[in-house]
Amino acid sequence: MILAWARLRSSWVWLLILFTFSSFIETIFFGQLGAFTPLYLPRIGVRPEEVTLWTGIIASVSGILGLPFLPFWGALADRYARKPVIVRSFVVHLLTSLACAAAGNVWIFLLGRTISSLALGNSGLMLTTLAERAPSNRQGLAFSIMSSASPIGVFIGPLVGGPIVDHQGLPTLLLIDGCLFLMVVLGLTFGYRDDFKGTDRGSLLHMALDSIKIILRSNRLKALFPALFLLFSGWMMALTYVPVAVSKLYQGQDQGTVVGLVLGAGGFVALFVGPLVGLLADRFGHWRVLLIGSGLAVFLWPLPGLVVGLLAFGTAWAAINGLTSGVFSISFNVLSSSTSSEVRGRVMSFAYLPINVGIILGPSLGSLVTRSSVFAVFPTAAVLTALGVGLLVIAKNRASSA
Repeated sequence: MILAWARLRSSWVWLLILFTFSSFIETIFFGQLGAFTPLYLPRIGVRPEEVTLWTGIIASVSGILGLPFLPFWGALADRYARKPVIVRSFVVHLLTSLACAAAGNVWIFLLGRTISSLALGNSGLMLTTLAERAPSNRQGLAFSIMSSASPIGVFIGPLVGGPIVDHQGLPTLLLIDGCLFLMVVLGLTFGYRDDFKGTDRGSLLHMALDSIKIILRSNRLKALFPALFLLFSGWMMALTYVPVAVSKLYQGQDQGTVVGLVLGAGGFVALFVGPLVGLLADRFGHWRVLLIGSGLAVFLWPLPGLVVGLLAFGTAWAAINGLTSGVFSISFNVLSSSTSSEVRGRVMSFAYLPINVGIILGPSLGSLVTRSSVFAVFPTAAVLTALGVGLLVIAKNRASSA
């Protein structure tokens, strides 16, 4: 039995399951925060006419604190070990859930959300560890399955959380999330063996700065990261304001449940589209599928702002969210293949930086364009995506020197 457990802890399939489950719980948490924060703000003192403004402010500001620390997580992992740095992020999520649950006003709630940004850098390190274990001809599938945890979490989180919020309140839901994060911390700590041991004994500050220099020295990465910033800023902007758009279309009592159903539909589509895109990318090439998928998204993004009625809006959102989720998963394969194995860990620690920057830039831009209508975020997302596709073409045609 001990031998079987040792083999399981070394299996790439088991590692994929463990990392996917952890990412799933993480995105359940953030999906619920994103979905229900606009509904909860009036209960902690925000006037109804200021909910849209505060929704953008909280989403933007909460991602800023952790950005300066991002290079250090990869440096710490390279110097010592990856597992403690990965586990650290889920401890931060546990603290965030408790702080937000206890918040009595919008400022404490904002502080709790801001703490969560100290968890940055975990997904890139998990993907790097997974890449070292998974067979080369299964990496596209493995990456897409793990990355699909994000949109699936957005599906399950609001869908399950909506009735809890309607009947028990958001703090109760956040306490449940805290219990789930405790389970994840224990699972990651004892559930797999990480054979990677850091060998770099240089200054952590020097290693952190060198991580940035690695990206800046690569012609491809210098174009690829801005391209992903634009692609995912549009996505994060739209995702932030979907609950507000739903509240405009539905004026009933169970708004939490309805928001959960609309966001859940988008995640449900992503449940199937994400792995399908991964299989297509393994068959036809990661870059080709990334460009085709991103180009198609440009034409789909305006639809949620053009259709009439809640059902049509939910259908349009499900289609574009499913496609964008697949594009998101393939971006990790493209990023991983654009750097050498020697520095891949440090580069991949920035893998979620486009999403993190998108969480800051997208809602900030959204707070401006929604002054006329909340539905203006969808054509704006199309413009951002089109700009991102242009930079993707440039990045693809550049050789990588990292």
